[in-house]
Amino acid sequence: MPGNNGDVPSQGEETLEMFEPTLRGAARASALAAIILGGTLSSQVAAQEKYPSRPIDVIVTFGAGGGADLMGRKFSQFAEPLLGVALPVANVSGASGNAGLTRLLTDASDGYSVATLIALSVSAWAAGIGNHNPDEFAYVGMMQSSPSMLFVNKDSPFKTYKDLADFATANPGKLRCATSGYGTMDDITLKYLATKGVKIVNVPFGKPAERYASTVGGHTDLIYEEPGDVAQFLKSGDLRPLIVFDEARHASFPDVSNSKELGLEINDLPNFRTIAVSAKTPADRVAVLNAAANKILASDEWKKFCESTYTCTKALSPDETKARVVAFYKTVKGYLDKFPTTAEEKAASKKKK
Repeated sequence: MPGNNGDVPSQGEETLEMFEPTLRGAARASALAAIILGGTLSSQVAAQEKYPSRPIDVIVTFGAGGGADLMGRKFSQFAEPLLGVALPVANVSGASGNAGLTRLLTDASDGYSVATLIALSVSAWAAGIGNHNPDEFAYVGMMQSSPSMLFVNKDSPFKTYKDLADFATANPGKLRCATSGYGTMDDITLKYLATKGVKIVNVPFGKPAERYASTVGGHTDLIYEEPGDVAQFLKSGDLRPLIVFDEARHASFPDVSNSKELGLEINDLPNFRTIAVSAKTPADRVAVLNAAANKILASDEWKKFCESTYTCTKALSPDETKARVVAFYKTVKGYLDKFPTTAEEKAASKKKK
């Protein structure tokens, strides 16, 4: 165009410069929309992902050799073919099971971490040992349940609970009982017996194997335990039961008195074991795990296992299992109002590994 130099923009150039900011904004908006859309699609894909599609970690909240360890490993063994993935087991023990439960809650809440959650840990929460509560967890299912008992070794002079109670009454603080810690069902029961004049010293052990060996070897006079955890010693004759803390006699030990018939009102502290996940875990994934747990409980292999450990129980839904846990927590709270755990006992329990 005549008279137009390189310093003066043409009409077309002016128009392009005028719309350039709008074009850049549109490009940014388009890119942002693509990112949002991509994120939405990714979330939809994740939601539709087959579960489980990779290994599920099983956290056993107590050390090797105890009832929780055996149950956790059996659950892993029987669940693998049902779920179609590996379930590697890791023992994370300490603080009455709370160390492992803390690990569970710090893992992603996606159903790829589960843990053993047992009555002992719930009792510890009620006692103020550990900072968890029943609402932090979703419950895959109730896997085992059993009343607890007092056992003595084969050389003990006590043949019945009355023999033991008479001696403890005449010699307060002379007898020593191996337990799993303060603020537990073990501790509550001993404190209750003390109100009846049967004063027995609580000797806590952090490791199950050490607890068993202490009584079998005569280093403690008796042990508070469920029969399944010491089944090998019952079969070998190294331990003998004196009393079952329940409202009826144990079918496997019909000659052993129960607490109710002896006039003792401490019959509602069952030693149960569950499999749990974080409460934030998607409900559909909890349902998948619960279905597997119920199939395990119905299997002949599990029935043989639970019969050998005196722990058979019926299948429950996640909500039913939680209701049992919450009721137990409240029961323990009620006992601890009567028999509080001292600050020294709490400190000692938190140090136990």
